[in-house]
Amino acid sequence: MDATQFKGKGVLKWALSIGIIIILNLFFAVAIQTVTPEPKFEDFCVQQQVRPVLDSEESCVAVGGQWNPPYTDVKPVDLSEPKGYCNEFFTCQMEYEDERKAYSQNVFVALVVLGALSIGLGFVLRMSPAVSAGLSYGGVLSFIIASVRYWEAAGDYIRLGIVGLALIVLVYIGVKKFKE
Repeated sequence: MDATQFKGKGVLKWALSIGIIIILNLFFAVAIQTVTPEPKFEDFCVQQQVRPVLDSEESCVAVGGQWNPPYTDVKPVDLSEPKGYCNEFFTCQMEYEDERKAYSQNVFVALVVLGALSIGLGFVLRMSPAVSAGLSYGGVLSFIIASVRYWEAAGDYIRLGIVGLALIVLVYIGVKKFKE
C-alpha cells in the first residue's frame, strides 16, 4: 500500500467518525421527540377565531388572564387613555411554561445518560477505531447539547447529580481503559 492510499484511509476514518457523531445526536433528538413529544403552546392556550373584548379586570380574570393597569409613572393618566390591558394567556402560559420546564429537565437527563452510554460503548467497541471514536465523541457532543440547550431548566440538584454521575463514569472508564 502506498502513502496516498494510507492517507485516504485516514480521511475516510475521520469522515466515518464525524458522520457517527452527527447522526448519533440526530438519532437521540428524534428518539426523544418520538417517545416524549415537546409540549406545544397551542395545547395549553387555545387561539379562538373570535376573541372577546377584555376591557375590564373582571372580564380578564374570568378567562384566566392577568389585568395590567396603565403605567402612571411615565405620564399623567388621561381619561381618554385605556384603563389597562389584559394578558388573556397568563394562566395557560404559566401551565405551558411549567410543562416545558419539566420536559426540558427530562430531556437533559436523557441526553446526559445517552451520552454516557455512547462514551462507554465507544470504549467497549475497540475493534474499529473510527466507530469507537465516533461513539465517544458523539457522547461528548450529547453532553454539550444537553448543557447548552437545557441547562437552565434543570434544578441545581438535578444538574449536580447528573454531571457528577457523568464525571464518575468518565473517570471510571478512563482509569479502567487507560491504565499504563
